[in-house]
Amino acid sequence: MKRLAIIAILSIICSIAGAQTAHWITADDPTCNERNVWIEFRKDFDLKKKVKKAETRIAADSKYWLYVNGQCVVFEGGLKRGPNPNDTYYDMVDLAPYLRKGKNEVKFLLWYFGKSGFSHKSSGQSGMIFDSPSIGLVSDSSWLSQRLDAYRTAGKPTVNYRLSEANILYDARLEGQDGYKPSVELGEWGCNPWNNLILRPIPQWKDYGVKPLEYTVSNDGEGNTILTARLPYNAQMTPVIDLDAAEEGVLVKMETDHIMGGSEPCVRAEYITRKGSQKYESLGWMNGDELRVIYPENAGITFNSLGYRETGYNCEREGSFTSSDETINRFWEKAMRTLYVNMRDTYFDCPDRERAQWWGDVTILMGQSFYQLSPDVNALTKKAIHELVDWQREDGTLYSPVPSGTWNKELPAQMLSSISTYGFWYYYRHTGDAETMAYVYPAVRKYLSVWTLDEDGLTVGRKGEWSWGDWGTQIDLRLLLAAWHYLALESAINMAELTGNEADIPGYESIRESIFKAFNGFWNGYAYRHPTYQGATDDRVQAMAVLSGLADASKYDQIFNLFKKQQYASPYMEKYVLEALVKMGHGDFAMERFKKRFGPMIEDPLHSTLYEGWEEGGYGGGSTNHAWSGGMLTVISECVCGVRPVTAGWKEFEICPNPLIPECDITIPSVSGKISSSFKDTEEAFILKVSVPEGTTAHINLPEHPYTSVKMNGKDADIKTVVKSGEYEIICTK
Repeated sequence: MKRLAIIAILSIICSIAGAQTAHWITADDPTCNERNVWIEFRKDFDLKKKVKKAETRIAADSKYWLYVNGQCVVFEGGLKRGPNPNDTYYDMVDLAPYLRKGKNEVKFLLWYFGKSGFSHKSSGQSGMIFDSPSIGLVSDSSWLSQRLDAYRTAGKPTVNYRLSEANILYDARLEGQDGYKPSVELGEWGCNPWNNLILRPIPQWKDYGVKPLEYTVSNDGEGNTILTARLPYNAQMTPVIDLDAAEEGVLVKMETDHIMGGSEPCVRAEYITRKGSQKYESLGWMNGDELRVIYPENAGITFNSLGYRETGYNCEREGSFTSSDETINRFWEKAMRTLYVNMRDTYFDCPDRERAQWWGDVTILMGQSFYQLSPDVNALTKKAIHELVDWQREDGTLYSPVPSGTWNKELPAQMLSSISTYGFWYYYRHTGDAETMAYVYPAVRKYLSVWTLDEDGLTVGRKGEWSWGDWGTQIDLRLLLAAWHYLALESAINMAELTGNEADIPGYESIRESIFKAFNGFWNGYAYRHPTYQGATDDRVQAMAVLSGLADASKYDQIFNLFKKQQYASPYMEKYVLEALVKMGHGDFAMERFKKRFGPMIEDPLHSTLYEGWEEGGYGGGSTNHAWSGGMLTVISECVCGVRPVTAGWKEFEICPNPLIPECDITIPSVSGKISSSFKDTEEAFILKVSVPEGTTAHINLPEHPYTSVKMNGKDADIKTVVKSGEYEIICTK
């Protein structure tokens, strides 16, 4: 027995000694670290039998496409680099469904950006690592590779400085002219410059497949033919062309109507033909409502088809909303389109100009996500939260957008909003994710420590590197910062209690008491104004005073009068103005103001998404796909449909309908199950139908009215009631 045991141990030791180690590899080419480099790797190998599982760890700088035995396994894998300033994300992919007994072939197409941007920190070195130990397949110098010279950079206009991606030019004349060489090993798992590898926290993209487009043909009067195709909506997509060319060397350009999205050059593509039939998909995604293909007249080009592949964040639109108000319905659809086109590696402010995770935007986007998208989206919000705190500087300050290799400026108002009850704590209320709160709380405490009070007891007006409070004018920044600070402290108190840091609470409460007293010292009888501020009274400040609780109900009438006159908030801060109006009991005016201000972008027939400002090309660059403009979706969900979590994770929730719209029907895909609520308000009755998922409790609070009877499922009831899971119909007869 002892001899057998020794043999077994020696066998294991030999096995370990013979195990292969995955290495970061790149092509044997001195130009492989330039901007916009494409490298193809290849590995042939044998399997003695078909395997049931082949978990594979893959990391790359920057993006990759993986093919096994001719099948596409991953379309644009990898995440833009930067879980923190030093490290890199890796993917986990199961190859088993694509493998077979006998000979197998892996092809790996790598796109190295070679440039940092507002959502990516370049390592400075092209490379990939591939580790599939269960089948003995690891990246090393035995993999063949080549830089693909057919991939080049398109001519001017080049993309603006915020983007890491380059405009791709593909020269089909150069296909097959490269030569494979053994790859160069750069280091093992965890080596510089990629350092620690962190598991990708979000799913691979949802691939909707290639779909055909109908197009019109026109001439631009300058010797070019233009194919124009309307996409079904503003989507993240890669264009697909299928053509015959009588001659080689014809330049074909591909762009969307967002080529100058937000007033800056954005992603486009170019293709140079070879002679004969050819089909090409430009792999760098772009977005827009319209795809345009441009090439010289009389160039011997015959188009067989034009198509596109939409890809996007892998979640479902499980929520729904309909109402008796068609303007609201159109807004809702545009808000959802704007939200989805601003989700991928991170949340974006816009998908064309920046693709950047500004946290003022994230606080608005996450609310819409919770109310309408499947819980898969929560991973993207959690990723955003982790990235923000993991990029925290030594001095305690937070900044965004991150990840980024070209931006490091703090916007204090946005950072306070990120950790406030509209930011981190809002995430906890909707998910019940206490683990994440425990992870981020030390960073929250550290950031709050950089904020101090002045001699009046008010928040000191820290400028950070950009003292931005909103787009537009008439911003009373001292008071706006104080209101956000007050909400951030409320969030910190909640987090401290949740995470066992109760000793911190008295300090937070003391600061809040000071801010409350000082802030209300600046009430002049009709509005809040800081004495150093000389502009017109700021509607944003009044809204945040109401929502934070700094303003009590005795001030609501005066604040309402001001809201009837002042309209300075951008679409970003207007969300808070509208929410404040509903809280004060002026929901009808909130709807009126909303339709007046948002009407032009809602009714715009050319754009399926919402604007950055109040008009195309307005302040901030004027993008036409800014998801912060969808904040009213959350207000309607919470304050009109009246559905909100009472306890974290929706185990208990309230339904308090506010019939500012005569009929509403909403379904919310909460982490505790789908919640449905619909109401109809007529002269004869108010009718509410609700569906409460298993294991949850609903607190129902109906509108006050001298009803003649209230019946729930045919039995007498009260306008305030608590129900367990089930289906309910409440009829309140007037």
